[in-house]
Amino acid sequence: MTYIEAFAVEQWMDEYEESCRFNLAETCVRSLTVDELVDLTGDRAAFWEQLGTMQLTYGPIIGSPRLRELVAELYDHAGADDVMITHGAIGANSLAYSALVERGDHVVTVVPTYQQHYSIPESLGAEVDLVHLRADDDWLPRLEDIAAAVRPNTKLIALNNPNNPTGALIPRQQMEAIVDIAREVGAWVLCDEVYRGVDQNGDGFTASIADLYEFGISTGSMSKPYALAGLRLGWIVGPQDFLAAVAIHRDYTTISVGRIDDALAIVALENRTTILARSRAITRENLAVLDDWVASRADVSWVKPQSGTTALLGYDADIDSYDFCRRLLAEHGVMFTPGDAFGIPKTLRIGFADDHEVLKTGLTLTGEFLDSVSEW
Repeated sequence: MTYIEAFAVEQWMDEYEESCRFNLAETCVRSLTVDELVDLTGDRAAFWEQLGTMQLTYGPIIGSPRLRELVAELYDHAGADDVMITHGAIGANSLAYSALVERGDHVVTVVPTYQQHYSIPESLGAEVDLVHLRADDDWLPRLEDIAAAVRPNTKLIALNNPNNPTGALIPRQQMEAIVDIAREVGAWVLCDEVYRGVDQNGDGFTASIADLYEFGISTGSMSKPYALAGLRLGWIVGPQDFLAAVAIHRDYTTISVGRIDDALAIVALENRTTILARSRAITRENLAVLDDWVASRADVSWVKPQSGTTALLGYDADIDSYDFCRRLLAEHGVMFTPGDAFGIPKTLRIGFADDHEVLKTGLTLTGEFLDSVSEW
């Protein structure tokens, strides 16, 4: 039997997400309703008529041509043939590792990150070296650490930009330096870019690895900035010969995505300017609330995120993060994700881009809990 580590974050979410009162663990921008999405078409009746005549057979295996064209427009140098539609970014990442990594390969993964990026290659028999980010570096990778971890036979460097859980954003110049390190040994770079589109400054868009490197692989989805996690739709952007290898593995797992999901994703990406403007407004307004709360607490610290929908909060209390989160849930109904799920003790991951009032109330109750803990 193949062994893989239990997925700590997802197990935590599965256990508590449906029962909490104030969910500060949610990582998506406040989700759109179907009505809100369809309203963007400007002709609800025409959309529903068209959808009603759709035959619910398999769709194109790699995604409809129109959807792949729209995803390609999110990149500077991609065309529809460089895109494969997948079941979420989680499906994209899994397929990419299945196609690339073999037993005995060497993989370098920058952590903290989404657990897929080290547990899956380990389960495939790869040797994985972890490059640890530090709060003192604003959670940005040290180039010398990546260079020291890379070997002549390194198959893959795995990044997450914008970063989950810290919200750190690797700037383009530093990404280009990482590409240089990878190119020296011919390594691939897989960058999980699922939070791309909600940077705190400018137009919100992070430079993509797929635009920076000939062996760069970008994964993304409709879940986070596009506020449509319920579609379960993502993508891989990368070299066409790599996508051909992915397609072989895909045939054994998922075949096509749902045709309705594909159709709704087309609506979203055709109206991405409106959706992303909404998402940036929510993330920037809510981050300001969180910033004020952190500033008011002598027992809470952080590196303010530059992108994404999550932040990592340090706390000054003599209690581990799992106990902290369980007690906070039991006493106040507020849900965070324990930092220990990412291997970082005495921290909490907060998702700050959901409901504004839930965020404010949850933070107030968390402050009350911290005050009670300090009185022990």
